[in-house]
Amino acid sequence: MSAPFETSPMLAALPGIHHGFFGRNGGKSTGAFASNNMSISLGDDPETVAFNRRHAAAALGYVRPNLCLVKQTHSSIVRILTEQPNEDVAVEADAMVTNLTTISLGILTADCTPILFADPDAGIIAAAHAGWRGAVDGIIGNTVQAMVQLGAQPGRITAAFGPTVTAPNYEVGEQFRADFLKLHSAGERFFVTPPGGKPHFDLPAFVTEQLNQSGVDSVDRVGSCTYGSPDRYFSHRYATHQGTTTGRQISIIGRA
Repeated sequence: MSAPFETSPMLAALPGIHHGFFGRNGGKSTGAFASNNMSISLGDDPETVAFNRRHAAAALGYVRPNLCLVKQTHSSIVRILTEQPNEDVAVEADAMVTNLTTISLGILTADCTPILFADPDAGIIAAAHAGWRGAVDGIIGNTVQAMVQLGAQPGRITAAFGPTVTAPNYEVGEQFRADFLKLHSAGERFFVTPPGGKPHFDLPAFVTEQLNQSGVDSVDRVGSCTYGSPDRYFSHRYATHQGTTTGRQISIIGRA
């Protein structure tokens, strides 16, 4: 059994880099978590989630003990991994950077934007969870700077982001817009307001700009809108609107 995943042609063209953006299909979870849920904090059976994680790692040629995850908190905190982490210790962060060949990095999402980075010349990879809060607070720039700290160069970095909520399905309201513009005064272009409706936020466009402003020009986009494709992806916003719950998908990158 192998869970399906999507790939970025730009990342796939890099030597020694394996990656995949997984969706909701191909696992063993049932009910609202069907079927490839990767989160143990939402009420799914932990053994089933462990199975799903093992098989996602295996689909890319990795083993579960070497797949590194963090406790994501919608922050701008980046963790640099220079040795094998202790998986029994929960570390709060929303991005990971490493130069190790022995581990792979995994990010969980269900509307927020998963971003995978690689500078193969420097042997450095990264994975980031960019919801609106983390993106606004600088998680993308912090991730690139952490890669640079290990020896990467922004101009050599390729970044690809996966399935995420898009503007037509991301109604945020006037207060969100006002708070955002206080921090990014030139960001009016990231909002669209339907006639008689509330502002909608274009998270993918903002993520792309943040990557470019961090010096990353090679940017690829994979997959479609999480909210608009509930059969393919977990979407927290869609589940909330349906009065139910949902799981989390995983995006993984590692070095061969």
